[in-house]
Amino acid sequence: MSLPLLSGMLLLFLFLGYHFYGRYLSKTFRLDAGATTPANALNDGVDYVPTKPFYLLGQHFSAIAAAGPIAGPILACQQFGWLPCMLWIGLGVVLIGAVHDFSALVASVRHRGHSVAEIIRLNVGKPAWLAMMLFIWVSLLYVIVAFTDITAGTFVGRIEELEGMNLGFERGGAVAAASAMYLLLSIVMGLVQKKWNPPLWLMTLIFVPATLGVVWYGTQISTLMLFSQRNWGLIILAYCFVASLLPVWLLLQPRGYLGGFVLYMALAVGVIGIFFGGYEIKQDYFKTWHAPGLTGSLFPFLFVTIACGACSGFHGLVCSGTTSKQIDKETHCHSVGYGAMLLEGFVAMIALATIMILGNGEAKGSPGAIYGAGIGKFLTLILGKENLVFAITFGAMAFSTFVFDTLDVATRLGRYILQELTGHEGRLAALLATALTVGIPACFILLAKG
Repeated sequence: MSLPLLSGMLLLFLFLGYHFYGRYLSKTFRLDAGATTPANALNDGVDYVPTKPFYLLGQHFSAIAAAGPIAGPILACQQFGWLPCMLWIGLGVVLIGAVHDFSALVASVRHRGHSVAEIIRLNVGKPAWLAMMLFIWVSLLYVIVAFTDITAGTFVGRIEELEGMNLGFERGGAVAAASAMYLLLSIVMGLVQKKWNPPLWLMTLIFVPATLGVVWYGTQISTLMLFSQRNWGLIILAYCFVASLLPVWLLLQPRGYLGGFVLYMALAVGVIGIFFGGYEIKQDYFKTWHAPGLTGSLFPFLFVTIACGACSGFHGLVCSGTTSKQIDKETHCHSVGYGAMLLEGFVAMIALATIMILGNGEAKGSPGAIYGAGIGKFLTLILGKENLVFAITFGAMAFSTFVFDTLDVATRLGRYILQELTGHEGRLAALLATALTVGIPACFILLAKG
């Protein structure tokens, strides 16, 4: 079976799932467009801000779409083959993952934007609440440590497809510079939106092309961003500390919106590459039930390896942490909660396609390298092979965007959890909660070798 046919079948399944099963869930949950949401009832201009659904979709999508939907399918395909991966992505995302996200979002919206743990306290009891709060917070620390290391690695890493080429710039530094300018651009967009409130289409026409511009300009100033991986990790955590305390309109929303477009562009490039690139499937459809090494047997490790892209508990934290506080109407939960997870399922399919077109001997690199090179190859179908450098740099930045956008969201969620746990509100409590949330990951980075 050809790659375009397989991908087309999955796309159709996702569309039907959104149109029919998503609407069925909306009716079952009795979503009411006239109900007052926490974003409107508790609007404080910082965390509780009613937001247009398309704008919020981009922010939410970029928050949940981290390294998981890229790394998971590639790692699983390396071990088990592409068929089990594709079946789990398709069935898992429509019937389990998107339902989980949608349910968590609706539950939080109907409980004043509280986290999953706080909802447990209200409905189950304090001991269960305390255990859940501590578990979630420790899990967030793990996410922050892992994603900080992954992001820092992309800022110092080498792009294998560009080895041996006289580029005239530092590969990792180019991705780092582009990512830093992308964040600054997001702040500018937030300030413009707040002060003048221009139409969203006009903001999109200006700032989305500017985002592509920083990808190119990053290659011009790459030598300014040369630090060790440890130092990058500390810089990223310092950014997370500041970003998680800023009003959502200043950075979180515009950064998520622009990041969403980077991901949309990566999706579009993936679709073009899959359907018009003429690539053949070279990977085995099935390899083994029992993979050697740490991976283990297909059950249950396939379902653990491919979490984001099929079903991820972390999404429940995002839905009930930041997104529920920005939902303008209950009915928007369908497109934001259910729809964003289906988009992530297709992100996982694109990632799977980048390894399916490689032979078994070629598919031994890291997930980031395989994905970046694959998206770069797909993009040259539009830009031409002479622009391979820009194309692969864009692919690498897209990968870092998946991870980077989740980091400050996870930090903000950690702050919410600690403040709910202690019952303290206010600026000082927020500062202390954030400092503790990023301080422990910073200790891990300082104690790490290298």
